[in-house]
Amino acid sequence: MNNTEKILLCSDLDRTIIPNGHHEESPDARHILRTLATHHELMLVYVTGRDTDLMAEAIDTWDLPLPDFAVGDVGTCIYTVNGTPDNPNFMEWQDWKKEIAVDWEGLSGSDLANMLSDFDMLRLQETEKQTEFKLSYYLDPGEDLQALSESVRARFTAKGVRASIIASYDEMADIALLDVLPERATKVHAIYYIMDKLKIDASRVIYAGDSGNDLPALTSGLNAVIVKNAADDVLRQAMAVLSQKGQDSRLYQAKGGFLGMNGNYSAGVLEGLAHFMPETRKWMLTGA
Repeated sequence: MNNTEKILLCSDLDRTIIPNGHHEESPDARHILRTLATHHELMLVYVTGRDTDLMAEAIDTWDLPLPDFAVGDVGTCIYTVNGTPDNPNFMEWQDWKKEIAVDWEGLSGSDLANMLSDFDMLRLQETEKQTEFKLSYYLDPGEDLQALSESVRARFTAKGVRASIIASYDEMADIALLDVLPERATKVHAIYYIMDKLKIDASRVIYAGDSGNDLPALTSGLNAVIVKNAADDVLRQAMAVLSQKGQDSRLYQAKGGFLGMNGNYSAGVLEGLAHFMPETRKWMLTGA
């Protein structure tokens, strides 16, 4: 079978596939996901803010299936993944790095941080959370993330830097996050890059997420799934954007009840996949 006939299931990890939020997980959800991942017509992509060490830790800790590909550090890295779940091997796509590097005009994260030194509400995250093409901050959850993102973007635009500003909220830590990336180094751009390289049509792609940093992918026009445990404001924003585009049918909110599960986390991913690709229901049950 060539790639054009395959399904590309792309999903965020934390609080989407991984049940590390406040909501209850359906006991069978991750087992069914592992069964699904064995089917030869499906390719699984983890799309996450995690780096390779944290992805490997998640796969081991949460007994997740090994993906075929991974997008890490909020879209700044793409990997082909092989090996085993207890010893995954991440092989980075160097051509993706070349693709996104031009947006920062040769500047480093430190250079960009200096441009934002007067934004007192921004607190740099730990050194190990900064990468070559990701500048990351903490801020208080009460901040107006949309207004702040626009101000940060305007500052970079005035300096000739093409940047994506991704704001999100970590409900478990009760803290807001802001990532500065090259303009093309977002989750959705990385997904489209993978689609192009693998020659997979958009009609065969599903993206699942739960938070603010998933919104560009959820509203991109791809088949999109919001898990039931997602924050209400994420659903509202996604619906508003897609309604303006006339693409309401591209978004599915997991409701629960599918295969007796509650729609949270992996259960919601599976429910949304079956909504867009009904043939996958059998794969979930048998792997064949």
